[in-house]
Amino acid sequence: MSDTPEHLIPGPDHPIQVTPFNGRVRVTFANHRVADTAGALELREASYPPVYYVPLADVDHGALRPSETTSHCPYKGDASYHDVIDPHTLQAAADAVWQYSDPYPAVSEIADYVAFYPDRVEIEVQPGT
Repeated sequence: MSDTPEHLIPGPDHPIQVTPFNGRVRVTFANHRVADTAGALELREASYPPVYYVPLADVDHGALRPSETTSHCPYKGDASYHDVIDPHTLQAAADAVWQYSDPYPAVSEIADYVAFYPDRVEIEVQPGT
């Protein structure tokens, strides 16, 4: 048995598409703006709902606290997590953000981006015109 994580390539049975999102994505937690960008990527994977990846440059890093949590996706690679905190009240949403710092080549575009769980923060998606 190998300790090497599984690495699968997206294909017809499990498609993954990463495209620039034409619009704006805003992320809020406890009335604090965590991210605001017109440079998000939209990742569509198989039959899952789309996920919006926000450039790290457009995230309030003061609202992120590294977490001990990690996970592995056979299609994207190893993810690390952050809690989102309100810097005023210190209220926190555990593991609300994930990041693939060194994603597999099929999704390399998401390397400098993070994604947010919509059940832990408020995500506002405004399509462009």
